[in-house]
Amino acid sequence: MENKEKLAIEQDSSAAAQGSFSGRLGYVLAAAASAIGLGNIWRFPYLCAKYGGGIFLLVYLILVATFGYALIMSESMIGRLSKKSPIGAYQFFSNTKSAKAGGWLNAIVPFIIAPYYSVIGGWVIKYFVEYVRGDVHLMADTNYFGGFISNSFQAELYFLIFVFLTLLVIVAGVEGGVERISKIMMPLLIILSVVVSIYSCTREGAITGIKYLFIPNLEHFSIMTVVAALGQMFYSLSIAMGILITYGSYTDNKVDVEKATTQVEFFDTLIAILAGLMIIPAIFAFSDGDPDILSAGPSLMFITLPKVFDSMGLGTPAGILFFLLVFMAALTSAISLAETCVATLQDELHWSRLKSTIIFAVFMAALGTASSLGYGVWSNVTLFGMQILDFMDFLSNSIMMPIAALATCILVFHVITVKKMDEEIELCSAFKRKKLYNFCIKYLCPVGLVVILASSVLSTLGVISI
Repeated sequence: MENKEKLAIEQDSSAAAQGSFSGRLGYVLAAAASAIGLGNIWRFPYLCAKYGGGIFLLVYLILVATFGYALIMSESMIGRLSKKSPIGAYQFFSNTKSAKAGGWLNAIVPFIIAPYYSVIGGWVIKYFVEYVRGDVHLMADTNYFGGFISNSFQAELYFLIFVFLTLLVIVAGVEGGVERISKIMMPLLIILSVVVSIYSCTREGAITGIKYLFIPNLEHFSIMTVVAALGQMFYSLSIAMGILITYGSYTDNKVDVEKATTQVEFFDTLIAILAGLMIIPAIFAFSDGDPDILSAGPSLMFITLPKVFDSMGLGTPAGILFFLLVFMAALTSAISLAETCVATLQDELHWSRLKSTIIFAVFMAALGTASSLGYGVWSNVTLFGMQILDFMDFLSNSIMMPIAALATCILVFHVITVKKMDEEIELCSAFKRKKLYNFCIKYLCPVGLVVILASSVLSTLGVISI
């Protein structure tokens, strides 16, 4: 903290250059929009279905209220105190090599995730377009998804469309672009989620799926339930991607960080539960809870769910609504990833926002193209036995993000100090969960992150199955 005064002028000018949110509502909606993405609507339902429904949901909620709460608070405050994106934020508190490494880790993660995430976003646009065209039977074909992603031209085209839409918002700036689109899309997300959930839950036989989702069954509990819930919470809340640090830097000292964090937790969990209600009851209605379908994993949204829509009387409108919803969620998260990358380029290279966006667009298109073509003309190119997109996902989510989050815990505990963090939070908040925060940042978070890191590596090596 000894260099805080020395960096104060630079901090203020950086904040002015980047822009800021208009208030707590703008921050909450942008942070929630960042957290609510494919992690909620694609990943949460298939993990919940696979790991026991109600018992998985219970474990997940406990982890969000503890582990997730502590890391959201920490990253938001690190950004607000420093008024910097990740690299500058870490250096604001310490110029040691380890602190710089922590900042770089948090900064690099979104540069890796944004390109391949946009490839998946392109897949979602393709499915939305096909449902608008009324191809509900075609989409239900088991071979359709594989045929599409192996078609290099189509996969690349929809990827570039998604990139263009993302960067269009970024060019508009923080308040005019990121905050404005979040204020529009977040309410629409919730409304569409409720509509699709009602449709799914009113199908014949869906009540069994609702019970499976909400009633915990201890017979379904295992240590892998905890590991999977930890990984999902980590992925879903945008932790260790530099996003919350960047968004925190756009807030002023009047924003109640604890109240904002609670609201982000609420919105994120709400959409996750609604996603479960959209998908799991529909599976039970379609297959009577077939164990093979419940454990379908990542293919659930692109292969299994279209079969569900095809089996129902209103499959076309259901498909349109669902993939519109998924597109909106994917876009808001992609915007937050891109915003963090652009802010880093502005901070570290002192480029204008427009120049930073253009340079990042070129980088994003190049790296994303490698992932996009990895199932087509470059399908023979593998890294450690994985397709390019799969390797990028493994590198960022399973290796770099847990290490980056550990760096945040170390920065708070050993550099800033928990006492100093408590004092700063109490300037703007009643800090009702102070004792919980202190316990989590000192003990629970470091242990949980080590578990995620170890389990992810062991799973990839085939030692355990997640």
